[in-house]
Amino acid sequence: MIIVMSPNATKENLDKVIHKVEAAGLKVHVSTGEEVTIVGVIGDKKKIAGLEMNMMEGVEKTVRITEKYKLVSRTWHPEDSVVDVDGVKIGGEEIVVMAGPCSVESIEQLREAAKAVKAGGAQFLRGGAFKPRTSPYDFQGLAEEGLKMLRQVADEEGLKVVTEIVDKDDIELVGKYADVYQVGARNMQNFQLLKALGHAKKPVMLKRGLSATISEWLNAAEYIMAGGNEQVIFCERGIRTYETFTRNTLDLSAVAAIKELSHLPIIVDPSHGTGRWQMVKPMARAAVAAGCDGLIIEVHPHPEVALSDGDQSLTPKNFDRLMEDLGKIAEVMGRKL
Repeated sequence: MIIVMSPNATKENLDKVIHKVEAAGLKVHVSTGEEVTIVGVIGDKKKIAGLEMNMMEGVEKTVRITEKYKLVSRTWHPEDSVVDVDGVKIGGEEIVVMAGPCSVESIEQLREAAKAVKAGGAQFLRGGAFKPRTSPYDFQGLAEEGLKMLRQVADEEGLKVVTEIVDKDDIELVGKYADVYQVGARNMQNFQLLKALGHAKKPVMLKRGLSATISEWLNAAEYIMAGGNEQVIFCERGIRTYETFTRNTLDLSAVAAIKELSHLPIIVDPSHGTGRWQMVKPMARAAVAAGCDGLIIEVHPHPEVALSDGDQSLTPKNFDRLMEDLGKIAEVMGRKL
């Protein structure tokens, strides 16, 4: 349930509403916007059903939320949320770009990639230190050594770090080096991991599962927010369909859907979404036009020798060209890059 306070409601009115809800053994989440204040009510459905709030002074109306996700819902929080990563704001006017290699391979490779993406205008260095791969024989990452390289090189270039977390027992370890935890597609419904990240103190970028519906994706985010961590970013990275020409089918309609259903920011991954470097540029441009809040793009200084995902990685030169195009589209959309 949400309780919509009237525009002229006083702080005393709001305090009495909160007291009544908490006295009923329910939890409260207050969202104060420019025009309206909303009190979200969470807890036992029977207790909520018996809660009568419409007659209280300062209450305009109550609304029953039928979706299973609550904290993620735009009904609950009408205004857009902005995730602030030490000054880099995701969900605001600026379109944020995360770029770098699929996997951390060496300090030399990472340093070359970081210099290139920084020069192109990226704010984040991306790179995998723990790589969940389809085949057990594929490169699995450099673990903590890779994390150390990411932090060192990112600091050298003045970039933030986003990297994947695959095990709840590694949250503290990854958190020592990363600014944003990335939950990969294969772990979108790893509920123990999501619950643990709900208690983390850093933002979480939640990638859409390989075959996940929008509702399942929203509910996965709810697991994180229910634990107290409200710094969640959605990432559309393509879903599995019958198509075989591309690695996945990039669902840009998900951007519009998330914007309608949730207040949280959403970024797009055109690299995994297509699996073909030639398609990254047009899909990235389309994503910005669709209203995304950012992009995560694979860039490798030498894709032909990459240990993973070379086929979908841009060269630094191609990344520069893409960023020039994106700046023009962002301006048309009333945003900046």
